[in-house]
Amino acid sequence: MPSYKKKGGVFTESALQTYLREINKIPLLSPEEEKEVTKKVVEGDAEAREKLIRANLRLVVSIAKEYVNRGLSFLDLIEEGNLGLFRAVQRFDPSTGYKFSTYATWWIKQAIRRALANKAKTIRIPSYMLEKISKLKSTSLNLLDKLERPPSLDEIAEEMDITAKNVEAIEHAIRSTGSLNTTGVTGSDLIWALSSIIPDKKTLAPEDELEETYERESVEKLLEIIDKREAMIIKMRYGLINGKSKTLEEIGKILNISRERVRQIEKETIQKLHYIMTGEK
Repeated sequence: MPSYKKKGGVFTESALQTYLREINKIPLLSPEEEKEVTKKVVEGDAEAREKLIRANLRLVVSIAKEYVNRGLSFLDLIEEGNLGLFRAVQRFDPSTGYKFSTYATWWIKQAIRRALANKAKTIRIPSYMLEKISKLKSTSLNLLDKLERPPSLDEIAEEMDITAKNVEAIEHAIRSTGSLNTTGVTGSDLIWALSSIIPDKKTLAPEDELEETYERESVEKLLEIIDKREAMIIKMRYGLINGKSKTLEEIGKILNISRERVRQIEKETIQKLHYIMTGEK
């Protein structure tokens, strides 16, 4: 696989140009070839895995260009994007019917955004805060089930018997760890993350606003992979269209299906998104 040549431990511009020239020589895969290669990757074919990675290195570069001048060098962006590509290759399941490039784009962007967010701020979470984070997530999910819509900041604060400012402090701690970090993410974590990016908050600190933007963009890119009706239900349910979440009944009326059917589709879609993110059923 093409790699950077180092000079004194530092990647140089000439090395970048060499790398770009090398990957431009790598032939892209046709849809038929991609299906065959991804099938072999699942079967454990190392050569096919290498071929799939190489064929998508240009995709990483094109995506990395979208994030220049945001805190990381172009070389670093490419490296982070390549890590996302590797994860996509490891986790991709061709039986889902999704195009690999669509799936990989989400992973590449997620890796780059996470690196940018980590660059913007590095905060260690005190041990005493972990219990509060767990309580906040469980409270938010319980209220979501009870109210049939994502709870507001004040509703969470009232339920936890703390101030809204304290809720914001806990959410700040959660953002610093990356609530959509895909390592060990659970279905409940995904639901909480969806709920947490609804613009119901007070004025956010610049670093939190940046993180929230990355999370919203990551979720929206992830929703592009799934069925349009499933994506629409998630967007309406979690306020991703106009900032206002809708109840199961409201969504049912819009789509002309029952309230219970909306609940079923929402649950199935959350499970599908979790599988796409982690490869775990």
